[in-house]
Amino acid sequence: MDENQLKDYTKRIEMIIKEYENTIERQLDKQYLRSTKWSDRLADRIAAFGGSWKFIMLFSGFLALWIITNTVLVIGHFDPPPFILLNLVLSFIAAFQAPIIMMSQNRHAEHDKHESLIDFAINYKAEKEIDDIQQHLHRMEADIIKIKKLLENSSNPIHSR
Repeated sequence: MDENQLKDYTKRIEMIIKEYENTIERQLDKQYLRSTKWSDRLADRIAAFGGSWKFIMLFSGFLALWIITNTVLVIGHFDPPPFILLNLVLSFIAAFQAPIIMMSQNRHAEHDKHESLIDFAINYKAEKEIDDIQQHLHRMEADIIKIKKLLENSSNPIHSR
């Protein structure tokens, strides 16, 4: 096998592996969607939003608006400093957001564990195949050494008698 054939062969193998991984990933995603309830997917969406820059920016704007409305503006102050109502709102948000994020993280950890088992199985199978290839190469090498010795013996007239 020359160098170009080896490169083509390597590319084909890499494409097969990528296709196999993509198929497994699609199957895992389908299985995840089938095995999760709507409430689980809602928790995932809430956790994704609660851990995003969009949430931080929107919530910062909300807090700034709350503080400005209750300190600067002359309209009625519904929560004057020290912002007792704001503290209550923040406590409620934290009380609900933390368990939702933890539910989502636990589910993702379980999903990741399942994926790691599949990765282990794939790696184990690949290792076995590599071992088989190495054994085959060692047998071929031994056969080549035997053939070389036979050729040397047959071409050397002293040993052929």
